[in-house]
Amino acid sequence: MALGPALWLGPLLLASLGGTSAPASLLRRLREHIQRFQESSALGLSLDPGVAALPREGWLEQPLDPFNASDRRSFLQRYWINDQHWASRDGPVFLHLGGEGSLDPGSVMRGHPAALAPALGALVIGLEHRFYGLSIPAGGLTMPQLRFLSSRHALADVVSARLALSRRHNVSSSSPWVCFGGSYAGSLAAWARLKFPHLLFAAVASSAPVRAVLDFSAYNKVVSRSLTNTAIGGSPECRAAVSTAFAEVERRLRVGDEARKALKAELGACSSLGRAEDRAELLGALQALVGGAVQYNGQAGTPLSVRQLCGLLLEGKPYRGLRRAVQVVMHGLGQRCLSFSQAETLAQLRVTEPQVSGVGDRQWLYQTCTEFGFYVTCEDPTCPFSKLPALPSQLELCEQVFGLSTSSIVQAVAQTNSYYGGQTPVATQVLFVNGDSDPWHVLSVTQVLGPSVSALLIPNASHCLDMAPERPSDTPSLRLGRQSILQQLQTWLKLAKKSLVRGGV
Repeated sequence: MALGPALWLGPLLLASLGGTSAPASLLRRLREHIQRFQESSALGLSLDPGVAALPREGWLEQPLDPFNASDRRSFLQRYWINDQHWASRDGPVFLHLGGEGSLDPGSVMRGHPAALAPALGALVIGLEHRFYGLSIPAGGLTMPQLRFLSSRHALADVVSARLALSRRHNVSSSSPWVCFGGSYAGSLAAWARLKFPHLLFAAVASSAPVRAVLDFSAYNKVVSRSLTNTAIGGSPECRAAVSTAFAEVERRLRVGDEARKALKAELGACSSLGRAEDRAELLGALQALVGGAVQYNGQAGTPLSVRQLCGLLLEGKPYRGLRRAVQVVMHGLGQRCLSFSQAETLAQLRVTEPQVSGVGDRQWLYQTCTEFGFYVTCEDPTCPFSKLPALPSQLELCEQVFGLSTSSIVQAVAQTNSYYGGQTPVATQVLFVNGDSDPWHVLSVTQVLGPSVSALLIPNASHCLDMAPERPSDTPSLRLGRQSILQQLQTWLKLAKKSLVRGGV
């Protein structure tokens, strides 16, 4: 496949997580927008002709069912490789794992882990997750096919890829392999080291929500706290203004049809507000808009930062500020209106043909229903938003799209935590990196668990910000955090050399 420079210079995949209702879909569109923005920004870089030939795209034949040797079916899994800084055959290999979307070539070119490769002489490989991007097995996204989509299947792919790529690219058996990933892929990186320490020497897990949870009300607790954080442009007055704006939206929704028609026009909504479920989805979409400003705060391409949001909410009446915030985000995303129709959402999620877009809404919903939960709610009294949409309506999506009951989801979440260990994984040589303004950090590891499981919590940093390409506007704490990651890797790689000298890694 021929790729122009705008594509191959793309950044790491910024994950949005969450379910795939209209609110969560908005977060995923924000992620896509940030990704595209950083891709186009990369065109302004000064490149020498040698760099322009990189990276290379490759394909691996992987078993569809790695846990059943009698099943001979297979699929092609895409990977990217950058050997520009690979110093020697026994140098380290940085394996950047893809998550719940397509993995672009920028995964091995910019940001972590690629930015660490020159100093450490590393080969950088990016591995796209099965069932996302172009790594979708023949047969599409039907329920019989989706049985082969899980984190355990993805880890099996990591193992076979590590062995096959070592042979294909003549990597020395003494080369230490280090897994990297952000968000869900960060969890995969940690779990790969946890389950296969003999094959993967270490892992750096950024913004990794390793604890599955059904009701993720803690997400909005962090959003609420971050809205008061003066270091990122928030204030107690801003949080109060958010609450006031949402209360006004709810009041207008209750008044009657005329008020709802006016609200539809003022918020630039795509469809009417006659159905109760659509009114709940609208409130959820507005909640996601504010949550997205927090989750992606300070990242290149974010249409709305916390500072900008608070400025809009506080320059006049809060409701007018919220309306203006919707306009800013919709304009930034290139969308003509705010979409929240539950019927449209259901129709899109039931499509079993692979989509051209790399977002993977149907696939990720399936994983939340069968492994993780992650359903963001506003049940806590301190939550500044509406109580809608409530948890039952989000769980209903699993039933409506896949026929999966709430009891099966509850059981699946418990099994995930039992299998991987939740926030206390019994792993070694894993570095967990988080930002304390990222709502997802509360599901990760933020304290040192022992001598070989480290944790780095970067003040005022957002989701996966440590992995993003460096910018002049980066805060001193972010720069220090990235330096700490490099130092940890240097320590581990020295350990690998000592182990080799003693007779084996």
